[in-house]
Amino acid sequence: MSDFLKLGVDELRAEYDKAKSEYEKYKTKGLHLDMSRGKPGTQQLDLSMEILDVLNSSSNINAENGTDTRNYGILDGLYEARSLFADILGVKPENIFVGGNSSLAMMFDSIATINELGCGGQTPWNRLEKIKWLCPAPGYDRHFGITEYFGFEMITIPMTPVGPDMDMVEHLAENDSTIKGMWCVPKYSNPQGYTYSDETVRRIAALKPAAKDFRIIWDNAYCIHDINDTPDTLLNIFDELAKVDNEDMVLEFCSTSKITFPGAGIAAMAASKANLDIFKKRCQYQTIGYDKLNMLRHVRYFKNIDGLKAHMQKHKAILAPRFDAVITQLKNDLGDKNIAVWTKPNGGYFISVDVLEGCAKRIVSLCREAGVVLTMAGATFPYGKDPKDSNIRIAPTYPSVEELKAAVDVFCVCTRLAATEKLLNK
Repeated sequence: MSDFLKLGVDELRAEYDKAKSEYEKYKTKGLHLDMSRGKPGTQQLDLSMEILDVLNSSSNINAENGTDTRNYGILDGLYEARSLFADILGVKPENIFVGGNSSLAMMFDSIATINELGCGGQTPWNRLEKIKWLCPAPGYDRHFGITEYFGFEMITIPMTPVGPDMDMVEHLAENDSTIKGMWCVPKYSNPQGYTYSDETVRRIAALKPAAKDFRIIWDNAYCIHDINDTPDTLLNIFDELAKVDNEDMVLEFCSTSKITFPGAGIAAMAASKANLDIFKKRCQYQTIGYDKLNMLRHVRYFKNIDGLKAHMQKHKAILAPRFDAVITQLKNDLGDKNIAVWTKPNGGYFISVDVLEGCAKRIVSLCREAGVVLTMAGATFPYGKDPKDSNIRIAPTYPSVEELKAAVDVFCVCTRLAATEKLLNK
């Protein structure tokens, strides 16, 4: 074991030959392993199967206020479902809108609504010549896909262990009225697993953007998704916004997608009354109400926030060994070679690895040829372009622990092979 950057040419060639030999052996094994997306594993999905038994043909299917949940109505969701999400996010039920199964769809719809109708008394974005959007990166590729779809110019903001570079955010947002918003995954960020510090949250809340219709999409996807006994804590953004009379600036989202079933959960948006009114104005033409039976099913299954937190402890017991397996193998295989660094998050769904500059695409390609699928290199940056070609996202949740060990072993071999190729200028 040695620092690759300090090796001589002959030593590097020996390391290259060793990695190449190991790699060729893996290629003959016919592996089919996938660490590309942050999907719950089968064990996690099995945890929630009893939710399907909560309602049956003889169940009381009326909400607390007597509403028949089988029928049309209640655009913003059952009150008891709004109350459950209010407890999760630390806001009032009247500031919650419960939608379908996808928070990503709600984020898309929120941007589409402002794009068409405007907000804050300003001109709708689709009537403006240019719209810019701040994108902390590495970040969530599907976020970037939404803003690219709408034709917004995306500006990369470097991520730090305490959140986005706030000096850059403040300078840009407060001096350019064409900048209309920013993506944020404030707790256990995708992919690095960072949680915004208290100072970062306060600085975001206190922003004075040049655009009066500047909106932050606060995607709190991993708000209760801890994987160990030392979880991160995130300051409540709406508490901080209220202190500076800035509640209209943030739209917050979360869902049960990684709590119950990704394809059949419930999603919610937390926002000020002014923002909710704009959203409802468009939404009333889109639907007469979302799936209230599913809302009722979730509420009766969890009962309250304590029941939900107890359920998440079961997820933690499944996920912790997976994250530990990845971190341990990265440390054992690459720890002293100086060719990769990685995050060790306290929650969320991802581990972020930074390899030698110019090697990420090569590593992902080598892994794929050996039967291990990773997220496309560059996907964690706007337009799919990592300027350093160095960031790789690992999703440890879906494979079994045994599969993870095999996949990470291949990843480490490919990382060593790509690094020696680069250092030898092959």
